[in-house]
Amino acid sequence: MTYVLIALPLIAIIASVFFAIRAVKKGKKAKTAFKSQVIAFAAVAVLTFAIPMVASATTAAEEAATPATTAAAAEGETTAADTQDKNFQNGMGLLAAGFVTAISGIGGGIAVAAAAPAAIGATSEDPKVFGKALIFVALGEGIALYGLLISILILNKVV
Repeated sequence: MTYVLIALPLIAIIASVFFAIRAVKKGKKAKTAFKSQVIAFAAVAVLTFAIPMVASATTAAEEAATPATTAAAAEGETTAADTQDKNFQNGMGLLAAGFVTAISGIGGGIAVAAAAPAAIGATSEDPKVFGKALIFVALGEGIALYGLLISILILNKVV
């Protein structure tokens, strides 16, 4: 089942890229194809997270429906509700770490995409400004590294 959950999003993304390229070759505007590509990616991302969460919720509901012994609860053993709460916290922590890494990577990419061509142009005009220009490119990369650091801190807290 795990392999299916991994393979289906990959197949869906590859298929949507194939269909977008084919649509552009047949005369569809590239901007429209890009928008449909983003929508398809968002749908696959939502389904990739939603299917396991629904399966987990139904499993936890089934475990909660079974009667727990009062002696086990009195002895301090973990109940299904405690396990479900801990699993939910771990899952949200993993999602947060993923989002932090993704958003900081996108932000770093945007910063480098703006700074690097300007640095190359400035260096081609005057080679003495290479060090100053390199600092601005490195600042953009720092955004992604800070996001990666925060996600590592979140993962150490979760796991």
